[in-house]
Amino acid sequence: MITTVLPTYNRAPLNFVKGEGSWVTEADGRRFLDMGAGIAVNVLGHAHPALVDALTTQANAIWHVSNLYQIPQQQALADKLVDASFADTVFFTNSGTESCELAVKMARKYWYEKGQPEKTDIIGFEGAFHGRSSAGIAAAGSEKMTKGFGPLLPGFKHVPWGDLDALQAAITETTAAVILEPVQGEGGIRPMEDADLRAVRAICDEAGVLLILDEVQCGVGRTGKLFAHEWAGITPDIMMVAKGIGGGFPLGAVLATEEAASGMVAGTHGSTYGGNPLACSVGNAVMDIVADPAFLAEVNRKSGLLRQKLEGLVAAHPDVFEAVRGTGLMLGLKCKAPQGNVLQAAYDADLITIPAADNVIRLLPALNITDEDINEALTRLDAAATAVEHSLEGQAQ
Repeated sequence: MITTVLPTYNRAPLNFVKGEGSWVTEADGRRFLDMGAGIAVNVLGHAHPALVDALTTQANAIWHVSNLYQIPQQQALADKLVDASFADTVFFTNSGTESCELAVKMARKYWYEKGQPEKTDIIGFEGAFHGRSSAGIAAAGSEKMTKGFGPLLPGFKHVPWGDLDALQAAITETTAAVILEPVQGEGGIRPMEDADLRAVRAICDEAGVLLILDEVQCGVGRTGKLFAHEWAGITPDIMMVAKGIGGGFPLGAVLATEEAASGMVAGTHGSTYGGNPLACSVGNAVMDIVADPAFLAEVNRKSGLLRQKLEGLVAAHPDVFEAVRGTGLMLGLKCKAPQGNVLQAAYDADLITIPAADNVIRLLPALNITDEDINEALTRLDAAATAVEHSLEGQAQ
């Protein structure tokens, strides 16, 4: 008999009832150290006072009016994002999936209005994750994402991750854009090298196609800069943002240059909830904190501390872990032992981590995690690894 909640999630048997900072409390009273942050969402941890204040203040004023009217909170957040990025304009969504839908529409509409309606193809990279919508799964292309959901939305091609020769060969007169994550998240914490990201930008410029960056998971301070592409010194034409921008409140955005957005005139796109006063009030509070250079400097310092300790963990448990991957506070442990064993051992140690492809577990803590909590996370990971080793020894006997 089917459950009342559609059974599309393989949920852990945990029920968290309260959160504060990098800690969450289970209904039975156990306190878990949260190194997943709701899959890179809670960039300021749980119940951050500035976010709570922004939300409650707005909730006592007005919740929703729709985009038929001016929304001052939305305008303020758009101004902050434009001031802090390459973008000239912003459209607000509720999620990364919705941001992907608009990014695809925007790229295709751009060429249609330029008198080249044949330019509809979008080239993505294998291992990508761009959301669960029809456009998102077509852009990713993996069998895991697409099986059983055909016919797929046409107009998408895929090349191997990091294969720039294949990318260049795939571009034709019907190519509208290239889409990629500067750091693949679901794909196993795989950063694209800065030199390769610069090369992708050059390939797009030479071919005259748009570059769409998906920074839903790696953006909003996650890598130690406000947006991950900044490390490579390039800019996209269109960028998808979500997760961290709302600090836990559903909020996404598409940022674009004036040129790339030129086809999106009145009536071409819309959203009932996107950019509502509640979401944008929280988003403004997030930006006020995360976009501060001093805050980002601390993210970089903490990421160095965490990575150093993780390298030591890998060296101490060679039968459990192979390597550390990633950048900033978007790190992954490539496991030698079965990923599921490591995840369960972490749960048993009251520690939350996140699974990813390629037998990787992700560590995506709040960006304001304390040094003490980083040290505690490593103590618990060490205990989890030791438990996995004992389990493996028992299986071998």
